Amino acid sequence: MTTTEPWTILRLLEWTTSYLRDHGSTSARLDAEVLLSEARGCKRIDLYTAFDEVADERIRTAFRELVRRRAEGSPVAYLVGHREFYSLPFRVTSDVLIPRPESEQLVVMLLDIAKQLDIANQKRKNGQPLRIVDIGTGSGILAICAACHLPSSHVVATDISSAALETARKNAVHHDVDDRIEFIESDLFRAVSPHERFDFVLSNPPYVSEAEFLELPAEVRDHEPYQALVSGQTGTEVISRLVPQAAEFLRPGGWLIMEISPMIHESVEEIIKLDGGFSSCEIKHDLANLPRTVVAQRRS
Repeated sequence: MTTTEPWTILRLLEWTTSYLRDHGSTSARLDAEVLLSEARGCKRIDLYTAFDEVADERIRTAFRELVRRRAEGSPVAYLVGHREFYSLPFRVTSDVLIPRPESEQLVVMLLDIAKQLDIANQKRKNGQPLRIVDIGTGSGILAICAACHLPSSHVVATDISSAALETARKNAVHHDVDDRIEFIESDLFRAVSPHERFDFVLSNPPYVSEAEFLELPAEVRDHEPYQALVSGQTGTEVISRLVPQAAEFLRPGGWLIMEISPMIHESVEEIIKLDGGFSSCEIKHDLANLPRTVVAQRRS
């Protein structure tokens, strides 16, 4: 960026797109726009009405540093400190996984089933709120979406990482649902009261095998938290512990909604079948037509 031609917003975007593409980014233009809007302190859409504006030295300096770190492999979400999920903004740090679009399917399934429950129970005539637990909450995306879209629900969110829980708490405060989410530092259900019973267990557990981890893109492998990704040698170790615990903590007829790797969907179906606590198990496919989400109902 040293020529005498002025560095307009459009020129910065075009140069950076080419630069990031040469450094391996598969979403170079999007990366450039997100980073420049962060450096400029504006929404990404605002860049499109400012193409002819000359960026001042402050913006160029901040942008240059972000681009350098992105070219070295740092994920964009960690660089800007936030990521959108289910049309809501979430704070993210290197202590939590970066939210991904495929995880939105868990929220969709939760809301669909919850709507059916309300109809079947005539707005839950017993007066009890839906009780939902998010196991391995990370940045809190599932718990917070549940609380936002089911305003009469009570949500419990657990994570083994205290740093992740701190991020989730901040997100809950930002979305004004912290009064309806109880955060618990826990390995799965270990620290949850044994008397608790839930209508829904949500989880995006670690499901990557040790061998698969070595094949992940470098920006995932080198930057996102290992313990939130890797389950063990087979990828099913955490799920094998989670399934029977979920059956124990679910009310009769309650639902387990869980994200899995397409690589292990047959093994997960077998785990649920052998557990015996569930009357049904369905695997939902994502937009890429890959088996991605487990929906299992506890026996009544």
